[in-house]
Amino acid sequence: MTDDTQEAMETPTGKRGRGLPIGIWALGFVSLFMDVSSEMIHALLPVYLMTGLGATALAVGVIEGIAEATAAITKVFSGALSDRIGRRKELAALGYGLAAVTKPIFPLAPTFDWLVAARFIDRVGKGIRGAPRDALIADLAPGKMRGAAFGLRQSLDTVGAFLGPLAAIGLMWLFSDDFRSVFWVAVIPAFLSLGLILFVVKEPAHPRAQRQVRNPLARSELKLLGNVFWWVVVVATLFTLARFSEAFLILRANDDGIPVMLVPLVLVGMNAVYALIAYPVGALSDRVGRVGLLLVGLGLLIAADLTLALVGGIGGLAIGVLLWGMHMGFTQGLLAALVAEAVPAELRGTAFGMFNLVTGVALLIASVIAGALWEFGGAQWTFLAGAGFATTAVLGLLPLRSRLNGTHKPKSVGC
Repeated sequence: MTDDTQEAMETPTGKRGRGLPIGIWALGFVSLFMDVSSEMIHALLPVYLMTGLGATALAVGVIEGIAEATAAITKVFSGALSDRIGRRKELAALGYGLAAVTKPIFPLAPTFDWLVAARFIDRVGKGIRGAPRDALIADLAPGKMRGAAFGLRQSLDTVGAFLGPLAAIGLMWLFSDDFRSVFWVAVIPAFLSLGLILFVVKEPAHPRAQRQVRNPLARSELKLLGNVFWWVVVVATLFTLARFSEAFLILRANDDGIPVMLVPLVLVGMNAVYALIAYPVGALSDRVGRVGLLLVGLGLLIAADLTLALVGGIGGLAIGVLLWGMHMGFTQGLLAALVAEAVPAELRGTAFGMFNLVTGVALLIASVIAGALWEFGGAQWTFLAGAGFATTAVLGLLPLRSRLNGTHKPKSVGC
């Protein structure tokens, strides 16, 4: 079997075609609507916790880290289950559904504990959907367009992350800084997202020769993920330690005296740049390779951290936030494409689950470190530490180029 034949079999129609399948576009808009909902809340939640409920910066860091780590742990099991049953859409829809039905908790929550619980449950939904959705994108994408496929989803996802804070700004003005009213409006796009995945996204047919996996988390199966995959995980872990929660960008804006109503502009600016860059960079990586573009992305992160640490005022904040958005566009979709290409097709759910588990734990550590440094040394030390971790990630990324050059795209094991 030739490589072209194998790639054709991995698309839902068996035809390579020139464009991306409709299912990938649909999943992109599913992410867009859910991100509009989530970011309307997330853009205001750190300030709401600190000004409305008296939480500290360290508490915000712990909450964000635990929430994301919970999602990462859940992804391992949902990803492995999707490999075991050979279907991914049902699990992805369950995750989006859980996130949708928990959104009303945010405006109804009477205490700090309720908000923590709501954030926790919402992230469980994210964990359930994450790995099956990413594996589904890899299953749907033509073999030579995976960078573009993941880049497109990241771009549409980030358009939602741009529109969410923008909507939060307008609604905070409309409702006279009433957080709870904004949280109620955020419920609507969450249910639009759920409807889209239920009625538009279709599960692709898998190749007949694809091996059935009975226990994806068995040691023998994890070994089949291969050395290249685990090296990608190591690099991504170092990278995650450098890019702690964007909640600290919001806190940086708050420290600079930006009015509460305008604080979401931080996420608007960052995500606007991210959305514009992710798809073109993903498509470019299909032609020129991914590692060089990842190195550019890490360089942008270092520049962002140094700017946010050393350049004061609104001007320094604006430059740092834009650089942060650029580094996201150069890295997130490419890391996902590397994971998809490093492992056998029948283990993609497990691979994305393990990838997100390790990086989720790293995000927990990074957010706690960032919160502690902020609490005891100020914003400068938080961002300088991020620059240091990003530099370490560059050193880990350099050997990956030779490892990728020495391997071929993995095929399904067995027949």
